[in-house]
Amino acid sequence: MILPESSPMRPFLFALLALAAASAAPAAPQPASKPAPGMVRVRIVTSEGPIVLALDARHAPLTTANFLAYVDDGRLDGTTFYRAARSKGAPKFGFIQGGVGTDVRRFLPPVPLEPTSRTGIRHLDATVSMAHGDNPNSATANFTISVGADPNLDAKGSRLGYAAFGHVVSGMDIVRKILAAPAGGGTGSMRGQMLVHPVRLISAQRLDGVAKPSGHVKPWLLGRPGGR
Repeated sequence: MILPESSPMRPFLFALLALAAASAAPAAPQPASKPAPGMVRVRIVTSEGPIVLALDARHAPLTTANFLAYVDDGRLDGTTFYRAARSKGAPKFGFIQGGVGTDVRRFLPPVPLEPTSRTGIRHLDATVSMAHGDNPNSATANFTISVGADPNLDAKGSRLGYAAFGHVVSGMDIVRKILAAPAGGGTGSMRGQMLVHPVRLISAQRLDGVAKPSGHVKPWLLGRPGGR
């Protein structure tokens, strides 16, 4: 029912509607309390504090499944964040990189690139993305987290870019702290960007759904109890 502007009931009705809306409105959700539809959350515990990711299984299913395989296998446990790539002239922005590094014992078969032109997931602030070498289909389990938008990582024309597949929902203060940490060394595109003291990635665990281990051998655990 729509009341005319002159109706004496109009202010009273608005007051009732406002009261009803206030009583019916849910409390503001915590950033990592529930996953959005199609998203899978992963909690990463670092030596600097926890970071919670939300991975987009709907729009980037291959990349998300690959990352979750590393999580479910425990292949990220005991690795590091080892790179802080700060933007020239704007050092508070850039990205951090972590994962298995060059430890081939932890590698699973590489995942085909899902470019941003296909997924629609752009490299914005807090975006999680897969790193890869010269071959765009060579991503394993090294990943980046953006601080600030970086459209240069998106697909454009013949440039395939990188596979963005989620975002941080909690712990960006930890990400920014890692980005600001002392760095140096490195060669090529990583020159000056290797963390002097890599940040330990203690564990990674999915918070939603059922774990699906890959079943692949875990050679870095050979000789340890339960290793195979």
